Amino acid sequence: MMIIGCDFHPGFQQIAFVEQETGEYGERRLGHREEAVRFYRSLAGRQVRVGVEATGNDRWFRKLLGELGDELLIGDASAIHASQPREQRTDKRDARHILRLLVENRFPAVWQPPAANEEQRQLLLHRCRLVRIRARIKNPLDSIAKSEGLTGSRSWSSKRRQQIEALPLAGWYAGRRADLLGLLDGLEERIKPLDRAVANAAEQNGEARLLMTHPGVGPVISLAYVLVVGDWQRFARGKQVGSYLGLIPSEASSGKRQQQMGHITKQGNTLLRWLLVEAATTAQRHDASWHRQYVRLSMTKHHGVAKVAIAHKLAVRLYWMLRSGQDYEQRMERGSHPSDVDLSLGARGSHARQSECPVGRSRRPIE
Repeated sequence: MMIIGCDFHPGFQQIAFVEQETGEYGERRLGHREEAVRFYRSLAGRQVRVGVEATGNDRWFRKLLGELGDELLIGDASAIHASQPREQRTDKRDARHILRLLVENRFPAVWQPPAANEEQRQLLLHRCRLVRIRARIKNPLDSIAKSEGLTGSRSWSSKRRQQIEALPLAGWYAGRRADLLGLLDGLEERIKPLDRAVANAAEQNGEARLLMTHPGVGPVISLAYVLVVGDWQRFARGKQVGSYLGLIPSEASSGKRQQQMGHITKQGNTLLRWLLVEAATTAQRHDASWHRQYVRLSMTKHHGVAKVAIAHKLAVRLYWMLRSGQDYEQRMERGSHPSDVDLSLGARGSHARQSECPVGRSRRPIE
């Protein structure tokens, strides 16, 4: 087997390789893409293992190795750097270090999502980014309305739009409003087919359909959760899911300083973490214990802290739904996990818990 340690850059890659059978060792600098393609194609028919740090702009490289049948290992960049104590870093030394970790079986490989799900991941990413751009267009329209004395709910609706269009504006104020409304209409037309594609993909995925039974979890969040978390059997406990998604607080407890907690780590998938925080507001309305915690944290700390806390609970509950194979109603009736049980309510069941929640029972999913 040929083992290759690769220090990948957008324009080139520095490699260090060794042939285990013959002991042949070498180093090369390969330009992208032609020189690199020729080198790896020249290894066709041989067993090849390539190790590279987690990075971006490498889709073509992953496709190339997949076509050739080579084994590609993606390594945790922070763990790779931590295992190299030297302060002198060059491309050649990084490639040699990655090769050394591979040969010694110490390479910190991370989980890679299946290539078949890549299209759906890009669909979700593209849709959510367009939604964020749409929000950035609605905000200045709302600002124009407020500057003209049109107050009220900030929620966007056809009535709200008609009120903004009816404002007596002139000059560049009217021009700005017209441009923003035109951009908004264009985005709406682009987002609609993406919403339909996400809904169809979620309906065809059994795990996503199961998660959609939870209040506040629609096709976007359920499909994103399934694609990002992947095989739930990778996690032995729900706490590991919260850590994987970066929803747990950072900690610096040492010596006499005990339980020194900070902000959340934010080390997981940014898209799914954002979606879970967005869904937290709706999810807490359907669970009395969650709602009490949400109100308490909103009053004593900040509503952002409250939403993150509920997002963590939601991520753990969705994990247990996948693990048990039970939908939301079955999960709440069983109530076997601490995050699903309100201890102050005893064993009265999910309907009693929902009836005590002082807010509405709408199940409108979050975008």
